[in-house]
Amino acid sequence: MRYTEFGKTGWKTSALGFGAMNLPGVPLEQARETLHYALDQGINYIDTAAGYRNSEEILGECISGRRDEYFLATKTNKRDYASAKEEIERSLKRMKTDRIDLLQIHYVNYPDEMKKIMSEDGAYRAALEMKEKGYVRFIGITGHRPELLARWIQKWQFDQVLFHLSLVQPFALDELIPAATRLGMGKTAMKPLSGGFVQPVEKAIRYPYSQDVHTTISGMVSIDEVKMNLAAMEREVEAEERAELEQLAGDLSVHDCRRCNYCSCPVGIAIPDVMISSVIRDKLGLLPKGMAFFEKNKEKILACAEHEPCRDTPLCEQKCPYQLPMQRVIQEAASFYG
Repeated sequence: MRYTEFGKTGWKTSALGFGAMNLPGVPLEQARETLHYALDQGINYIDTAAGYRNSEEILGECISGRRDEYFLATKTNKRDYASAKEEIERSLKRMKTDRIDLLQIHYVNYPDEMKKIMSEDGAYRAALEMKEKGYVRFIGITGHRPELLARWIQKWQFDQVLFHLSLVQPFALDELIPAATRLGMGKTAMKPLSGGFVQPVEKAIRYPYSQDVHTTISGMVSIDEVKMNLAAMEREVEAEERAELEQLAGDLSVHDCRRCNYCSCPVGIAIPDVMISSVIRDKLGLLPKGMAFFEKNKEKILACAEHEPCRDTPLCEQKCPYQLPMQRVIQEAASFYG
């Protein structure tokens, strides 16, 4: 396992971090075994959020007794001072801990959100107050708009930034990662499998491992998944392999979607999932979760072409900050069904 200094925190973090978002979907004993196995193997970065169902409670129940062995990162998606402070206090109780190593202001994608967060009555003030009292050690930010995050971290004080980095979403490499590096911030990559779409798993994990990040969080729910992720990091990425991975990332990211979720579909299509997975499906094929997505959403995807209000001017495309041809991609995806 590779360990590196996590920004200016003084913590040497494992290259593989444990994403606890999916633990509420498995039996508690399975979650307990998986978490303990991960710690036993040297994984020392645990990521969760107040909004991940009962993920925080699971961590408190299963591994609070080993609290000194891991760097604990959680998140609040509240925007105002009072709500954020209340949620941080609740997170401490849920995780049975007297400190949160990293409190992240979560899922910030809009400029007006950022202004509210950083206002006198904003969530950042709550995080800072809890830091001054010793309940929070460091403050971070997460989001799906890498170019906006790159600007915000230079304007306001954060210790860490969490962003998408995968074979299908390499966009943080352009501005965000270089900016965070210059500022000496902790750099955490998320969703290396893009939510369970990208295969093969080894290549998917090795791509962020080859880049300038400190840790990559993967949403693991079993000992086998921990083993699979660890195996992908057993050896360093040499120049030739890195070039191959970057070429593949270039091919797989032609959809240009950041998952910012500005778009919304009147028939309920998860547009970013279709945009991204369509490219993967054409070039590599999908993991079972990806195939299940297309089966589950068949009626919605087929309905796109017949939705009258979108015939002349697609409603989704009017909201996209990147002017992506979403309607065309979705209707092309309908051809998957024959």
